[in-house]
Amino acid sequence: MNLKLKLLVIAQAMLSAIIINAQKHTKLPGDTTLPSSRENLEKLISFDKGDFKYKVEDYFEKPKASAFKISPNGKYLSYKEKDQDKKNHVYIKDLSSGKITKAIIEKDDLIGSYGWLNSKRLFYTQDKGGNENVHLYATDIDGGNTKDLTPFEGTRIEGVQILKDTDFVIVTMNKNNKQIYEPFKINYKTGEMVQLFENKDTKNPIDNYIFDKDGNLRGYVILENGLIKKTYYKDLQTSKFNLIKSVDWKDKFSIIEFNENSKNKDEAYVVTNMDSDKKRIVLYDLKKNAVIRKVYSNPVYDVTSISTAGKNRNYELDFISYEGVKEETVPVSKFYKEIDDQLKAQVGNKEFGIASSDDNDDKLLVFVTSDKLYGIYYEYDTKIKKLKFLYNLKPQLQEEDMAEMRPIEFKSRDGKTIYGYITLPKAALQGKKVPLIVNPHGGPQGVRDSWRFNSETQLFASRGYATLQVNFRISGGYGKEYQISGYNEIGRKVMDDIEDGVKYAIEQGWVDKDKIAIYGGSHGGYATLMGLIKTPDLYQCGVDYVGVSNIFTFFDSFPEYWKPLKEQVKQIWYNLDDPQQAEIAKEVSPVYQIDKIKKPLFVVQGANDPRVNINESDQMVKAMRAKGFETPYMVKYDEGHGFGKEQNKIELYKYMLGFFAQNFNK
Repeated sequence: MNLKLKLLVIAQAMLSAIIINAQKHTKLPGDTTLPSSRENLEKLISFDKGDFKYKVEDYFEKPKASAFKISPNGKYLSYKEKDQDKKNHVYIKDLSSGKITKAIIEKDDLIGSYGWLNSKRLFYTQDKGGNENVHLYATDIDGGNTKDLTPFEGTRIEGVQILKDTDFVIVTMNKNNKQIYEPFKINYKTGEMVQLFENKDTKNPIDNYIFDKDGNLRGYVILENGLIKKTYYKDLQTSKFNLIKSVDWKDKFSIIEFNENSKNKDEAYVVTNMDSDKKRIVLYDLKKNAVIRKVYSNPVYDVTSISTAGKNRNYELDFISYEGVKEETVPVSKFYKEIDDQLKAQVGNKEFGIASSDDNDDKLLVFVTSDKLYGIYYEYDTKIKKLKFLYNLKPQLQEEDMAEMRPIEFKSRDGKTIYGYITLPKAALQGKKVPLIVNPHGGPQGVRDSWRFNSETQLFASRGYATLQVNFRISGGYGKEYQISGYNEIGRKVMDDIEDGVKYAIEQGWVDKDKIAIYGGSHGGYATLMGLIKTPDLYQCGVDYVGVSNIFTFFDSFPEYWKPLKEQVKQIWYNLDDPQQAEIAKEVSPVYQIDKIKKPLFVVQGANDPRVNINESDQMVKAMRAKGFETPYMVKYDEGHGFGKEQNKIELYKYMLGFFAQNFNK
């Protein structure tokens, strides 16, 4: 062996020893003796037997290419592309020469969102192993001059505003105090930053900063004692910030953006429900503190979103959007009305949206989807008014094989109209009673399930299972009363609504009442546990994915940036300082009700989860095993609140399908 080779071997051995030693002394989150072995989890896969046309990979492998965007000058196309190691890098294609350049390299941690800062520079976001301490990075389109714009340990960004035609972004982050956020103006070429405003009062922190398109601070919202939102607006003549609105946190008065199309600089689009049950869009004079006119409302659904043009069309209002049974878009500008008419004529009954455009609106990227179509990107030339196919994200999933997602309504046991969706495999449509997966959503407050392509429900349908998704009381989008009616009812009336949805599905003749399982993530994981406790004979099994098991320890483990919201959480969940409510909280904390569980449970957790700490799952697994339940437990130490990495997702759904099949066929 020559000297150079010998030295190389010694160096490699030393490096291996260092790595092994570091692993031994790196404390992993949670109780590392609890997770099931890979070998035991793999045994579940054998139960998912059948001649199935589609594999788990067909639904949960990331597309070969995705996230297409057009550059501001229209000369470049950016996109993510997956390599043989499952890494999703960002590439730039020069549309005139066809040259392709790798601009952003994905390594151990996933690239989150990305986009164009200008036509020569990109941004992207990234955390560490799902810990949600998200950093903002910037890089040139050739991959050079990469900078971490927020290089602070334990810091997370809350918002980013790109200041057009400048080299700056405004980033809101908790750099100085982990409980509160402050705005910084950052040069995205050099990384130099200036703090724009101080936010020191943790009891009454600034909850939101309102900047105009030029980066001028025009207002802010203070969260007083966690419960009152006070909006202050800057008088442009005196430069004084005046209180214009004080509302309970459950009410809404929120400035969406300034109306840059108006000569009146005090004019803004506002979403509010202060004198109505449903949120609506109004045009508001912030100096006069008065509504100018109503822009749009809906009698059944909250309306919260608008889209405005850029400088090229003087910032006119293009459209309003809201989520009803499906996503609804209301065209406003002449320009967008013409596009909307053309696209409807060319894509038919499918849903579509503008994914990206250049600054002149000459080139648009249009994303087309439905409950049966994962998604196709098209290019749209606004001059010739024609769609051109760009990329089909999942060509292997044939629309004719996919299941229908059907909107449903039913009455709860106390007479309330409850909304939701059921995805029905073909056998159910042909009159056969099929197994059912009940899938409560996370949140729970202000969140809802939607009509769209859903990889989970389609995977379940490929195995002949229907999936029920109930937008139970406390869900968002259906008005103030609907949401508030679920406060202090988590684990109680919220669960009643889920059970009433199951009853409705059985009554329609779709479901085999002896083959029902429950599965959900976050609050859905909690609801899974409560379902097995509250109605132990209804379900054959349950899958708890990053779910709360103990309301007391859940509250104690809040990340620092949640602490200013703790008073709100008491009103949403339960006030543990009140003995009566604390007693209720114990009754609806699954870890204290283990004796009521009769059916098998599979628990899944990301070890770095900052929202639902791994201790929530550890507690549940320990308690279940102490009672004699086997309780398979899957933990990934490179994930957080849900799995983001492709291989981890694929493993999870293979195990889950096996677990369902095992328990449906007992």
